[in-house]
Amino acid sequence: MMIPQRLIAIGDIHGCFVSLKKLIENKICIQKPDRLIFLGDYIDRGPNSKEVIDFIISLKEKGFDIITLIGNHERMLIDAFKEDSKIPLWLLNGGGETLDSFGLKATVGLPEIYWKFFIELEYFYCYRNYIFVHAGLNDKIIDPFEDKYHMIWTRNDNYSNPILKEKTIIHGHTPITSELCKAMIKQNSQVINLDTGCVYKEKKGYGILTALDIFSNTIYSA
Repeated sequence: MMIPQRLIAIGDIHGCFVSLKKLIENKICIQKPDRLIFLGDYIDRGPNSKEVIDFIISLKEKGFDIITLIGNHERMLIDAFKEDSKIPLWLLNGGGETLDSFGLKATVGLPEIYWKFFIELEYFYCYRNYIFVHAGLNDKIIDPFEDKYHMIWTRNDNYSNPILKEKTIIHGHTPITSELCKAMIKQNSQVINLDTGCVYKEKKGYGILTALDIFSNTIYSA
């Protein structure tokens, strides 16, 4: 795989298509030599989950270098479409907005292109000394990459596992203010959270979609 010109990670989107489009086209101004890593949670809560997925699929189809990770919300969708008993948990966490976005009344009839997108999402991505994951890694087991549950549900503020302690973990999952996110980046923290609560526009300090160029520490936001 070629060395990218920019290596850019993007936090949780949650159906905020307008912010995503503005971020990619007007702030990042994506170019073919760039590599974009989406940290998961594309769907739920916000109004335009389908448009978000369509946009990411279109970037891939146009030949852009895109890495898509799975978040807990994508996992909940997959589980809900596979097993009726999992539907209430998904709906409780914003799944209804996603069904509305796709024009569905129930967890049936999702077009194959979208199902393929969801089931092919990766749990983590490594580049040099960086690990990209939706939530975090299990610091207590010999091989942290064996625990998929932790990758989408549980995060740590620091890591001591020999495999992880020299790495920088870039993640989302838990909304923080944009100021706290910027402080983590400025301090070169071992763990950097890029989820600045894009969908929570009514909350002070949140409502922003954040991306970070790993090479230059440049922050992009919309």
